[in-house]
Amino acid sequence: MLDINILRKTPEILKENLRKRFSNIDVEELKELDESVRKAKSHLDELLSKRNRLSKEIGKKKAKGENTDNLIQEVNKINTLIEEAENEYKSTHKKFMDRWLLIPNLLDDDVPFGEDESFNVEIRKWGTPKDFDFKPLEHFEIAKKLDILDFERAAKLSGSRFVVYKGDGARLERALINFMLDLHTKKHGYKEIIPPYIVNYEIMVGTGQFPKFIEEAYETDGQYLIPTAEVPLVNLHREEMLSEDELPIKYVAYTACFRKEAGSYGKDVKGIIRQHQFNKVELVQFTKPEESQSALESLTNDAEEVLKLLGLPYRVVMLSSGDIGFSAAKTYDIEVWLPGQNRYREISSCSNTRDFQARRASIKFKDSSKKKRFVHTLNGSGVAVGRCVVAILENYQQKDGTVKIPEALVPYFGKDKIG
Repeated sequence: MLDINILRKTPEILKENLRKRFSNIDVEELKELDESVRKAKSHLDELLSKRNRLSKEIGKKKAKGENTDNLIQEVNKINTLIEEAENEYKSTHKKFMDRWLLIPNLLDDDVPFGEDESFNVEIRKWGTPKDFDFKPLEHFEIAKKLDILDFERAAKLSGSRFVVYKGDGARLERALINFMLDLHTKKHGYKEIIPPYIVNYEIMVGTGQFPKFIEEAYETDGQYLIPTAEVPLVNLHREEMLSEDELPIKYVAYTACFRKEAGSYGKDVKGIIRQHQFNKVELVQFTKPEESQSALESLTNDAEEVLKLLGLPYRVVMLSSGDIGFSAAKTYDIEVWLPGQNRYREISSCSNTRDFQARRASIKFKDSSKKKRFVHTLNGSGVAVGRCVVAILENYQQKDGTVKIPEALVPYFGKDKIG
């Protein structure tokens, strides 16, 4: 959520940001709603103040033994007016907040302008794609021959866009999770968390998933399956006042993630690139405002090291204004090379949300001068486990149909190849 003063004092900044994001939200309508809220609040405050004055006057008259019937009648009338004014204020405020919560974060100045991913800017590359002496297969073709992924039985159990990991497939997924958690906790200084997978509505609002993306969430009895561990990790400090000495706070969590993938039908229907349930190792940081930009660079480097150690070629791109996420001010996507598809595909998205999520979840800290400030929050995949399986199968496939295991992963996997 943005600072309301941006709407009240510098609406042109908001309009320009929405233009960059290719959004047609009406800022003038928002300003009118905000003015209605303030008028309703002012009217309510006046009535409350008048009732308070009359109540004091009644007390004084009673102390003197004077008649207070007329004043009591007037207070009763004001009580009726207060009830009406409270209802008007609550209704107007809710209408405004329903719209205000749909306003995306302000973009950083260096975010490239463009309406889709074709305008993303490549920042750097690492590694050289292997020159195969045979036609490389896609991961689902490799997995079928090795009998390590079962889509047919998963569809029988749950429908489309689910998978059953079997044998060495399950072993590879588990090995990658442990490898990533050890790297991020032992080398990068993150504290491991195992959060709940089901959260309340306001928790999804806190990180910006709701109300905008509510149609993509799985709901159960008024609670929701998490789409990413970012949701519970950021909200761990919901409505808390942290001290400056605590910052930065760095968390890592492995969780299953659940997304309906609304609007993605027809995309990546084969394999495990786009699933309704998938595993991810997530990185989250809480920092002081002046340190969040450097924290984004280090968090991105932490995620990159997973791919470097596994010997998987990748590139880093900065997302354009039309491709960036709702809550992000700036985002780097890490895209791993997939020889079966002959292209780079996203495996991690690392974002600085600045104080956008902290305002929604009310997460503050006291600086050295005792001033209360909102923290900045950052998040990134460290990395998506299923897509890492895809990358290993495709990059390490051999002519004889086996798949080599990256050297760094062998101690976790227990052997040096599949098949």
